[in-house]
Amino acid sequence: MTGIVYKSTGSWYWVKSNDGALHQCRMKGKFRIQNIKSTNPIAVGDKVEFDLEKKGDEETGVIKTIHDRDNFIVRKSVNLSKQTHIIASNIDQVFLLITINNPPTFSAFIDRFLVSARAYRIDVILVFNKIDSYALEERAEILYLKDIYEKIGYECVEVSATQNTNVDTIKKMMLGKTSMFVGHSGVGKTTLVNTIEPTLNLKTKEISDQHNQGKHTTTFAEMFDLSFDARIIDTPGIKGFGVVDIDKYELGDYFPEFFNLKENCKFNNCIHVKEPQCAVKEALEKEKVSWSRYRSYLQILEGEEESEHYRTDIWNEEDTE
Repeated sequence: MTGIVYKSTGSWYWVKSNDGALHQCRMKGKFRIQNIKSTNPIAVGDKVEFDLEKKGDEETGVIKTIHDRDNFIVRKSVNLSKQTHIIASNIDQVFLLITINNPPTFSAFIDRFLVSARAYRIDVILVFNKIDSYALEERAEILYLKDIYEKIGYECVEVSATQNTNVDTIKKMMLGKTSMFVGHSGVGKTTLVNTIEPTLNLKTKEISDQHNQGKHTTTFAEMFDLSFDARIIDTPGIKGFGVVDIDKYELGDYFPEFFNLKENCKFNNCIHVKEPQCAVKEALEKEKVSWSRYRSYLQILEGEEESEHYRTDIWNEEDTE
């Protein structure tokens, strides 16, 4: 039988077959997908082949084969293990939820996610959530961030899930597609999903007052069929995002504004750090390229861990050192 993985708990998988039935399945043996040694060889969104086995009154499935993936999002753990984890596969687009505070989303996190998505050919829409809760200074920061990312080709939407602001805009963008929603815990991801499809009634929790971070409510990635010709993949909150190894000579290609300038660099293999007559560094000095984006680029290039000090806001952009 052929089906699509809708939920994974690490040892059991819920697979929806072509006839619409949901089957609880386990994995046969060990899989190694595209030479990636991941903590979860089977991911939500995978198209699989499975057999049904009956033991007594119970019928379960055994996954035998995973079809080739069109794409997938994979992250590297930010802990010492450095293991990789496939978040989901066969995705049409990702909505990356961003909040300025409660909790803060830092530009290093945004840029790392965008690099990974671009490497795997997945479109990303930046969703600035909770816009009803911001003071004037924070609103200015949102506009500043939007200006940075819209100029390099990313679509940005301001949303308030609680006030139902621009939720219909998100729904229109989802029509006929499989969309993944990601972000830090507490950015309002689950609330937005519930606003888009109230019948799902997913559990939400408040922000932790002590750490200004969200409490984890979604434990495993899970896909849902929606009532308006769309599918959504809800994911656990991501604290940090480690980029899976990318060749240093290719990294700049995943920054669209760098890629557009590279043909003007003196050297074909320019990595935009110390080379003379570098078009990216020249554009940087003329403020045609964002310093925050360049800092994120250097951080990834040098293999540094994600840092909160790389947050973009309206007052630290002048700090170019």
